[in-house]
Amino acid sequence: MNMEAFLFAMPMTPTWTAVDFMLLFLMWFVMMIAMMTPSVTPLILIFATVNRKRKQQQSPFVSAGYLLSGYFLVWGIFSLIATLLQWLLQHISLLNPEMETTNKILGAIILIAAGIFQFTPLKQRCLYYCRTPIDFIHRNWKDGKKGAIKMGMENGMYCLGCCWILMLLLFVSGIMNILWIALIALFVLLEKLLSRLKWVSYLAGGVLIIYGVIVLLR
Repeated sequence: MNMEAFLFAMPMTPTWTAVDFMLLFLMWFVMMIAMMTPSVTPLILIFATVNRKRKQQQSPFVSAGYLLSGYFLVWGIFSLIATLLQWLLQHISLLNPEMETTNKILGAIILIAAGIFQFTPLKQRCLYYCRTPIDFIHRNWKDGKKGAIKMGMENGMYCLGCCWILMLLLFVSGIMNILWIALIALFVLLEKLLSRLKWVSYLAGGVLIIYGVIVLLR
């Protein structure tokens, strides 16, 4: 994923125009699509398989695109919030033009908070529904196009509840840091696929807490 073109969209001053805001929102939304599409693919494939069978049986069926649109609607809202947060941090001089936090205390807080969140019941509950697309389909099936969009939004909410604070790590590493973007996307995917290895989430949480402490003390 080549995001270098968006680097020129970053306003060099705290004053943003409407165009600046739209470009930065687009940057966040493109990143969320790129980072979250691999992890939602199993759900999309199962949904498409179910509807393919319904089509063969002459039953009403819906394109998986409706499910995916509902899913990314949630991440679009997150992208809007992230853009507003980016504007606020730059406005109060806590974010530099390279899109990195300028305050080590803020960076450490984000890292430690992300680490602690890995151990919370909310994280584990949301992660469960993201890890079990078949169970999600059985529990939350809704007919029709609107039903598919609602299903996508519900799954998107679970994934957002699971991963939102991991996305905020980009404020620490640099929003345009392609390596961190790839690492977070890979971790999100592995965390969902390796359902039997629950220690992966806890290990990541411990590493983030330790890293946050190091950043705070150095």
